[in-house]
Amino acid sequence: QVQLVESGGGLVQAGGSLRLSCAASGRTFSSYGMGWFRQAPGKERDFVAGITWSGGSRLYADSVKGRFTISKDNAKNTVYLQMNSLKTEDTAVYYCAASLTALGRRASSYDYWGQGTQVTVSS
Repeated sequence: QVQLVESGGGLVQAGGSLRLSCAASGRTFSSYGMGWFRQAPGKERDFVAGITWSGGSRLYADSVKGRFTISKDNAKNTVYLQMNSLKTEDTAVYYCAASLTALGRRASSYDYWGQGTQVTVSS
């Protein structure tokens, strides 16, 4: 009952920037936290960043600290991921997720998922 739609992916050169957006609709009042995950070909889906709707608590994967920033606009039910200093290893499909109960780094903590948006970083 929560729908998530990601946008903003694309092709960028190493060192460049992209901003991803995740628009939430439906019973958004029931969700506690939002997260970004990514999955590269042949790899597992890994946590990138998370934020709570109320209070704005944040979590980041060590691999993106200092480069990525998660933010939100409660009035628009939208979460953003600003990605700077992109590296080729950031190439992946990026997924937005909503948790009813927690802000965490485990995919199992999240209850709803978007379809993903492709980010490709070239050298």
